[in-house]
Formats: sequence, C-alpha cells, structure tokens
Amino acid sequence: MLLASIRGVKIKCSVCLKSPLRRYLLVPSRSLIERAAKEGELRIFIVAGEVSGDAIGSRLMASLNKLSPVAVRFSGVGGSMMCKQGLKSLFPMENIAVMGIWELLPHLYNFRVKLKETVEAAFEFQPHAVVTVDSKGFSFRLLKQLRARYNQQSLDGPVHFHYVAPSFWAWKGGETRLKGLTNFVDHVFCILPNEEAGCRSNGLAATFVGHPILEDVLELNMGKETALHEWKITGNGEDFREKYAIPSGATVITLLPGSRLQEVSRMLPIFSKTMKLLKDSFPELITVIHVAPNKLVDNYIAGAICKWPVPAILIPGGIPQLKYDAFNASRAALCTSGTVAMELQLARLPCLVTYRAHLLTEWFIRYKAKIPYISLPNILLDSPVIPEALFQACTPSKVAFSLKELMNNVVFQQQQIAAAEKVMELICPTKRTINNLEQQGVRWTPPCYTPSMIAASTILNYARR
Repeated sequence: MLLASIRGVKIKCSVCLKSPLRRYLLVPSRSLIERAAKEGELRIFIVAGEVSGDAIGSRLMASLNKLSPVAVRFSGVGGSMMCKQGLKSLFPMENIAVMGIWELLPHLYNFRVKLKETVEAAFEFQPHAVVTVDSKGFSFRLLKQLRARYNQQSLDGPVHFHYVAPSFWAWKGGETRLKGLTNFVDHVFCILPNEEAGCRSNGLAATFVGHPILEDVLELNMGKETALHEWKITGNGEDFREKYAIPSGATVITLLPGSRLQEVSRMLPIFSKTMKLLKDSFPELITVIHVAPNKLVDNYIAGAICKWPVPAILIPGGIPQLKYDAFNASRAALCTSGTVAMELQLARLPCLVTYRAHLLTEWFIRYKAKIPYISLPNILLDSPVIPEALFQACTPSKVAFSLKELMNNVVFQQQQIAAAEKVMELICPTKRTINNLEQQGVRWTPPCYTPSMIAASTILNYARR
C-alpha cells in the first residue's frame, strides 16, 4: 500500500534533460519516510570526515531535501559543503580527518574524545537514520557504539547507512571482515561495480549507486545530451589562462597534493623538488596547485609556496567549474592517489598518480594488499593505464622522469584518454539498481538516476524487516 500523502509529490529535475520534466516519489508502507511523516519531520544524523565525503554528503542532503515529502532536519559532522546544505557541524571535520595506522597514534586521544561526543550527540538527536560517509575508522566505531547504546536501553534505534563501501576487494581477508559489519550497519551504498555483490554474498544489504564523480558531469554539463559512457567535462582553458595571465607558450602542470594535512605535508615537498627538476626541460613552466577546502591544508600550502621553484597559481577547492577549467588549461597532472584520479579521467587530462605514507603503513599495505594498483582507473580496468609512483619509488627524480615521459609521449596520453571512456561505462548505475528501485515503488519520469538521488530514495523507502 502506498502512502496517499506522498503520492504525487513533485520533484524538480536537476540534471541534463531536454525539458524540465517532473519526478514522482511513491513510498511503500512501513518505510522510513512514513514513520518520519507521523512526527512531521525526517531527522538525519550524517557524518563525513574528509573533503570527498563532504562533497558526497552535501549532495545526499540536497537529494533528500528534494525527494522527501516532509521537512528534513540534519545534525552531525561535515565540512563547508555540507554546512551550505544546512548542517551545523558539531566540530570541524578536520578533527577526524586522519588516515593510516601509525599516523593515527598521535591523534588517538582527540579521536576518542570526538567519537564520544558524536555518539552522545547522535543519541540525543533521536534520528530516524544515521548516515556515515567513508572514513570507515571513525564511521564504523560510531555506528557500533551507537547501536550498542540503543541495545543496552532496549530501544528501537535508527537505521544505519554507510556511504562508500570499505575496500574489501583490495585486502587479504577483506570479504570475511564484511560479515562483522552486519551487526551495526543496515545498508551500504557502493560506488564501484561488483561491490554490491560482494557485500550481499556476505550478508550485508547493499546498493550500487554509481560513482560520485558522475554528479560533476551532471552539474557542469547541464543541458547537454551525452551518453553515459561518453560523459566527460571540458573546462574553459582559454578563460583560465586569461584570468591568471598565463603566457600563451607556457607549460601548465596541475598539482593535486591531497585533501588531508598529513598527506599534503608528505607529498607537497616531493612535488616541489619534482618541479625543480623539470623546469630546465620546460623553460616556461607554471604549476596550478589545487588547495582542498581544509583550513589546515590551506595554511600549510600558503606557507610552503614561498619557496616554490617555479611560478605557481593557487586555486581554492570546492569550485568544480574552476577546477575543470584549470584541468583544461594544463598539459598534464601530478596527483596524490584519491578521487582526483577519477576527476582527471573525466577531464581527459593525462596524469601520474603518486603516494607515500608512514614507512610502517607502507609495509602493512604491501603485506595485506592483494591488488597491484592504487588508483581507481587502474583497479577498474585491471591494467596500469595510469603510471603510478608509490612508496619508495615515489622520489622526486623518479616522478620527474615518469611525468616528463608522459608529457612527451602522445601514445601514453591517448591510452589514458581511451581508457577513460571505459571507466565511465563501469561507474554508472546499473539497470538492475534502477529496476530494484522501481519495484519498491519509486517512479521518476524520465529516469534521471544520479548516485545521490538513488541513495536518497533508498533511505526514504527503507523498511525494517
């Protein structure tokens, strides 16, 4: 039976279509939204611990606001983008933005303090659903402790969703550890193909929603009709060069050192020394450094740039159009492993992926990893299409050599561009995902399924078994 009060709710279309058509959300009985409707509001406690999670969280919040027939109230932890959607973060997101094993040790006390604070805030908020985005170290501890808190008091707690499945496919014994999540995670939103099947085979409910970078395509290519596998983003390189007074003959290299302070402080010195080695090969070399929307990172880069070996342009994060304009103005990119490798694929900009960590963390990764690559395009294609300089091989001399080789080899560049089209096919939501939503009562006309809209619909339609 469908909720009469929700049937016929109109949703404005926000993606590329010929005309502004309407979407309708039909919600089955006993769904989360039906229970929220009885209270007059939907309460969502949402937590993100890093820049990429902040972007995912902000889009999910926007989609929930669009699809929900009742007012949505948010609480939790997030960054600037989630705050623009109405979240008042309990504390700065950077306080929990720590990645690694041994890297966490100096921050362990603060980590525990913030975890306890977040658990208390979530319990007091009495949410209908808790959504954690990536940052599994913090997220899973939060969900586990919150579920235990409700169980101890024999209370019917909120539904627990986790957005971005843990990389179980990358680690020895990874799938086995998935089974333990069923005790405190009710549903997982997967961003890569085959993750849904892996979760389900281990008893964990999951939905493949598509990769978050698809949202960039939809937002920046508004009004353009493009097949999913052909999707790409072409920024305005000429405007970017004119805006920043870049000489016509200059060689521009985009640098993306990361979004967390610990990785930026480790990678930026390597990038600096690499540029020093390259400046003789490219006399008019200019670097464009992308600064993540993280105050600690911003301050660090501002200080480091004083001794930069070549002219540098700093551009702020969180502005997609500016980012892709810079990509289009560049000849190549040098990046720290992360979501940016996928963004560079969207821009069809040849790149070199790098990564360094604490020596003990690097040893652990070598011992436990069961895949030879670190960048998602290579993992998805099971091929070293994008060159990688990792761990001890990530030295200024080796990085400079590999980047120069890439910039001077048209064949290598074309291989990356061709691979990008295959990657786009793999990260789009499947027909099976769309069909499952329609069987649950979701009716959007025409089907404009973005990752955040699929995730939001799954949340609203969720019914406890």
